[in-house]
Parts: sequence; structure tokens; C-alpha cells
Amino acid sequence: MNILMLLFLILWAILLFGGWIFGTYNHTQVHKIPTANRMVSSAVLVSAGWLWGLSHDGNLALFIALGMTFGFLGDLFMAGLIIKGDKAVLGGMSAFGIGHIFYIIGILGTNLANMMVWIVFLVIAVVLWYGVVYRTAKQVSILHYAALPYALLLASTAGFAGGVALSNSAFILMAIGGMLFLISDLILATQLFNGVHFKGIGDVVWLTYGPAQMLIVYAIPLSVGFA
Repeated sequence: MNILMLLFLILWAILLFGGWIFGTYNHTQVHKIPTANRMVSSAVLVSAGWLWGLSHDGNLALFIALGMTFGFLGDLFMAGLIIKGDKAVLGGMSAFGIGHIFYIIGILGTNLANMMVWIVFLVIAVVLWYGVVYRTAKQVSILHYAALPYALLLASTAGFAGGVALSNSAFILMAIGGMLFLISDLILATQLFNGVHFKGIGDVVWLTYGPAQMLIVYAIPLSVGFA
């Protein structure tokens, strides 16, 4: 079991970082990491999540596996592999949002949540949503409004994990993962809603998002040495 979790982690790193190092830019200069590498790396984390979840007692591991499964579905939406256009973005946000609900339920089940830390992250999420998504919109659409509850869910994962980390150091990596997820989505939001574009922006998103998901899935296994 230890070896399988370790192999999944190594494979994930090879797919994501190897794709970035050895890949070539697509025609829009957005990313070097091939779509196949991104999707398979996400699927590997799903496999690792379920391997850990089904082999250990407690709800947290199972809720993390469920969350990662919906995260992978969100990846498929955002890559345009299920539907195209704005519906793909809305589908991706919905899937990611459901995934974060599972993360939050699992974290709250530890009974160590710190509400003040959560509130701070909610305030940060609202400010970022207003400044990056709503205030700069030329024409507000359903996607702009949907981005607010989505941002609050992401902030809740980071906030609750951060609060628990104050009492249980095993959650420090999960809290870092939650914060990286927020940073990744902030960069993605500037691309989707503000038209921000620079060479490799898609890789920046995935090089923050991928490790974010990995830390959420592997936070507890790493803290106990894959036992």
C-alpha cells in the first residue's frame, strides 16, 4: 500500500512537471503541458485518493476521494472534453464546487474547525471576487455571479483546513493546498473574466492547481508516512 501511494505520487509528478519541462507551447502560447498529461495526472490523484480512502477508517479519507473525483470531472469540463464554451466553464465550476463541499464535510468531521480562520478566508474570497471578477466585468453574466459561491467554497476549504491545522499539524499541507487552489483560480479568473494573457498562463494555473490537489490528497498520508 505504501509503495502504491508513493508510485502514484511519482507518476503524478512525472506527468505534470515532465509535461511542462519537455512539452512545447500550443499555438496560442498558453501552455506546454499537454492536455493528456494534465488529465491523466489528475486521474492519478483520483486513484491515490480512493486507494487511501478505501484502505483507511474514517470519513475524511473517503470525502477527500469523493472531492478529488469531482475535481477530475471539473478538469474534464474545463479542458472542453465534455462540452465547449461558457457551459464548460459553468460545468467545471459546478464540479469543483461539489468537490470542495466534500472536502469541507470531511474537514468539519474532525471537530477541530476554527470559525475565525474560516471567516477571514471568506472575506478574502469576497474581496477577490469583487475586484477580479465583478468590478472589471464589461457585462455581468451568470458566470460572474456563479463565481462568488464558487470562490466561497474554495475559501472555505482553505479556511477550515487552516483552522484545523492550528490544532493538528497534519492539516498544514492540506491548508497550503487549499490556498494554492485559491491562487490558481485567481489566475484563471483573470484569464477568463479579464482577458489577461501571457505566455504560459495555462501552465502557471496548472503548476499551482496540480500541487494544490496533490497536497489535499496526500496531506494525511505524508503526515503519517503512508502507513
